[in-house]
Amino acid sequence: MAEPRSGRQLRIAAHGYEADIASVGATLRALRFEGRDLVVPFDADEVRPGYRGATLAPWPNRIVDGRYSFGGVEHRLPLTEPERGQALHGLVAWSEFADRTVDQDRVVLATTIEPQTGYPFRVEVEVEYRLGADGLTQTVTGRNLGVDAAPWGTGPHPYLVAEPAPIADAAGGTGSAVPPVDGWTLLLPAAAVLTVTPDRLSPVALESVEAYPDWDFRTPRRIGATFIDHAFTALSQTGGSTTVELRAGERGVALTWDAACPWVQIHTADTPDDHATHRRGLAVEPMTCAPDAFNSGAGLVVLEPGAAHAVSWRIHAL
Repeated sequence: MAEPRSGRQLRIAAHGYEADIASVGATLRALRFEGRDLVVPFDADEVRPGYRGATLAPWPNRIVDGRYSFGGVEHRLPLTEPERGQALHGLVAWSEFADRTVDQDRVVLATTIEPQTGYPFRVEVEVEYRLGADGLTQTVTGRNLGVDAAPWGTGPHPYLVAEPAPIADAAGGTGSAVPPVDGWTLLLPAAAVLTVTPDRLSPVALESVEAYPDWDFRTPRRIGATFIDHAFTALSQTGGSTTVELRAGERGVALTWDAACPWVQIHTADTPDDHATHRRGLAVEPMTCAPDAFNSGAGLVVLEPGAAHAVSWRIHAL
């Protein structure tokens, strides 16, 4: 039997949660709590839609023009977002990850970024998914296996679901004129937003959300028709952690992380030409660094030879 298009399939289950992990990109393909979807899923034998659920490393978000300087050397990366001329979401999203541990409630996968044009560093990327009573925790560890210091950043790319979306009809509609995201309530405890150019989404300036009321969700409110594809920072913490909540009535889903991720990208998944994906989930992407951090240095981790950097986040039902 041929292997599914998204790679080997690993299922873990515990405490009412069930997660499906695909080996290509160490991708979170599905996550359910008591049978309810918490992320937008996709089929095992499907080429993963974009970066849905993928692990992003050695950088999340964009490197403008695919160019950066590190250690006094200029580098140029492949433009993996050609329509915008950007290097998007790192180098492992389409890599095959090997199994290290496969248990009932935990899997560990790993791959190695080999030195290449634009990123001449050897870095191992290890990804752990673990289920507990508090939800699904993903931990990403970067280990520098090379002889030179390496720039590093990481983050996840789940599309959260507050409640299941209506099933698409034969004409491609959703059975409702209002996309699912529009009706959900968002809590985003961020005081600053990184504005971007409208055409390429290149960073412009860090500003207070008070100057952009449409993007101020420090008090929970309905998303409505608001378009969001921006990075936020100046995150409020409770007990050392930041939590983004997405609700439909009393139920919903949340993503929690600590100060190791001082940034979060939020995207309303606007694809008006594709009814099957348009605003059907909210991307919530904690990030260790800012967009274009390889140039700005904002949050950039420098992995010295032999050093490791680990960071975690947790998705849980409300």
